[in-house]
Amino acid sequence: MKLLASGNEAVAMAALDCGVTLGCGYPGTPSSEILDEFSKLGGSAEWAPNEKCALEVAIGAAYTGSRALTTMKHVGLNVAADPFFTIAYSGTPGGLVVISADDPGMASSQNEQDNRRYAVAAGVPMFEPADSQECYDFLIAAFELAEKFRSPVLFRMTTRVCHSQCVVERRFADAPMAKKAASFTRDPQSNVMVPAFARLAHKRMRSDLHTMEEMNENGSFTVEKNASADLGIITSGISYQHVLDAAPEASVLKLGMTYPLPVKTIAAFAAKVKRCLIVEEGDSFLYEQIMANGIKVENKPEAFRFGELNVSRVRKLIAGDLTPEVSGAPGKPPQLCPGCPHRKTFEVLRDLGCIVSGDIGCYTLGVMPPFKAIDTCVCMGASVTVGLGMRHTLPESEARKVVSVIGDSTFLHTGINGIVEMVYNRPATGHVVLILDNRITAMTGCQENPATGRKLDHSPAYAVSLENIVKGIGVDNVDVIDTTAETEKFAELLKTRLASNDCSVIIARRPCILAVAKMAKMGKN
Repeated sequence: MKLLASGNEAVAMAALDCGVTLGCGYPGTPSSEILDEFSKLGGSAEWAPNEKCALEVAIGAAYTGSRALTTMKHVGLNVAADPFFTIAYSGTPGGLVVISADDPGMASSQNEQDNRRYAVAAGVPMFEPADSQECYDFLIAAFELAEKFRSPVLFRMTTRVCHSQCVVERRFADAPMAKKAASFTRDPQSNVMVPAFARLAHKRMRSDLHTMEEMNENGSFTVEKNASADLGIITSGISYQHVLDAAPEASVLKLGMTYPLPVKTIAAFAAKVKRCLIVEEGDSFLYEQIMANGIKVENKPEAFRFGELNVSRVRKLIAGDLTPEVSGAPGKPPQLCPGCPHRKTFEVLRDLGCIVSGDIGCYTLGVMPPFKAIDTCVCMGASVTVGLGMRHTLPESEARKVVSVIGDSTFLHTGINGIVEMVYNRPATGHVVLILDNRITAMTGCQENPATGRKLDHSPAYAVSLENIVKGIGVDNVDVIDTTAETEKFAELLKTRLASNDCSVIIARRPCILAVAKMAKMGKN
């Protein structure tokens, strides 16, 4: 079967065709569509409260011998790093693949970290597909490798690979692989990482990485084009596509499995050319690894470390051209939708002169005109705890202006611990947390979350009560209000809570207008 598909769609097809039993993740651009597509194709998929939970559920499934997939954007792997590093030691009998969708250029992210670093730090093999066909082929290979070596595999995608389309040959569509029969075999020495067992597991992991490096030399995951002896380019991922257009005359070595690297293959290629240049988006990951192995190659100039590459930038990179790049016409700045339930909330916060500790989500756009109502934003869940830090240290007159703003999905992701911190280490002036509950995970495409009452496929589920959570933790005052319909009442309520020494949570509840339209179209309430 041949069809046009994005990288995310190709991954979903491969997951179904190679017998993945369970897909778990947390929505985050550019990875969000993978599990949606997997579910639509008939796969079993679920949104977890956060990436750590998603990976741990997938680990549990892989302990039973099943193939399990977990998806997240690059910053999500920071949240899942704790189990990720330890499962690299113990491994699982079933195949376990962790997809990290990186965002060079920060199209929809707070940083452009390069998660290839995680493969080296954790000691896990890594694949980097360059197009949708490789997304399909490499994912199947990743599960095979994971099972052969009992090792999790990092599957690193980037924005252009996730969202660009090309023709995909779905090789197993007519005869998909059967799901592995689930069973559990007790093996504490492999699965319980107490120090005595972990020391042995670490040595085994390093030995397996050496074996995988030798395996990578067979060329299954490399593409070599021998042309000019003057210029050779080593590349990976989407950068390969740009190199083909920017330097058709060059010899090219494209790496598909980028950790552990096929060092002998790289050394042989570099020896064939007079100038060997590394072209890669983000950090100088390949350059550092290759130089560390004593192979002399040329790095890109620092200016090309930032943002996405494209054909014109790669031409400049090859030429060493450091003249300022021509900026494109400015696009329309992001803004809250007309009719967004957050708009009135931010107008009140602005007009009251609040110091607002913000969070990740649609409501982050409260920093933009005409609101200009968010003062800090670090990461998911940090609004509550950063606000508490300011409450503890500011003079009372300023401390009483501090408000933490967080969304419903983000609160369930990593905001709950902040509420525990608030009631446990209570500031002298108390604190006020606003949960902007628009009944959906909106910014990443209106995905469900544990508070919506619907699962990933929109079927009914238990709806977690935000107010019961914060009441159970011990918050003094819990109010629920529609800030759009009751704007003046909200303003007075906020003034009252700011003036007290209580710990207060105000839940501003009104559905996202986009989610309402989406649910109506699907016939859901």
